[in-house]
Amino acid sequence: MEILERDSPFRGFFRLDRLRLRHRLFAGGWSRELTRELFVRTEAAGVLPWDPVRDEVLLIEQFRAGALDYRDTPWCLEIIAGIADKPGESLEDMIRREAQEEAGITLTELRPLPSYLVSPGGSNERMTLFFAVADLANAGGLHGAADEGEDIRVHRVPMADIPALLEAGALDNAPCLIALQWLQLNHEALRRASRREDA
Repeated sequence: MEILERDSPFRGFFRLDRLRLRHRLFAGGWSRELTRELFVRTEAAGVLPWDPVRDEVLLIEQFRAGALDYRDTPWCLEIIAGIADKPGESLEDMIRREAQEEAGITLTELRPLPSYLVSPGGSNERMTLFFAVADLANAGGLHGAADEGEDIRVHRVPMADIPALLEAGALDNAPCLIALQWLQLNHEALRRASRREDA
């Protein structure tokens, strides 16, 4: 492919780039010149904390402007997440910091899950997911960085309640769905391993 021109007509909390480009065709030759807008995001990461003793996951709830047109409420249940906006900070360190800021918890075992392009038709955003073991005994309450406008409520959700939440459409964002699907697929093996460690 060939980028003929790239500029950034908007730079705010997010950035929007405009590209003029062309690319090779499957049948051979080149495409016509195309203009595409690209929503530019810093790399992001999210984590699903699970307490093996209580068999609960931690989800957070917060207001999301992007949900205004698609659901009954713009308050969404999500996993803990953040963007890599501190130079030199690894995704693992960032997600541990976000777990403290957004939920007041400390993550112990941290396991990488798949990373994926969120919406490659119009954005360069890449999300890396993690699974973590955590003690959720005292998790709850309200959290978030006030200087970032965050107002976050913490929920401890028993694994037994996840299917009903999915059926009701209450968990409708990709990071949450992907992380919970991974946990559901690996749940029994994780519980067996946890029981062996406790024995």
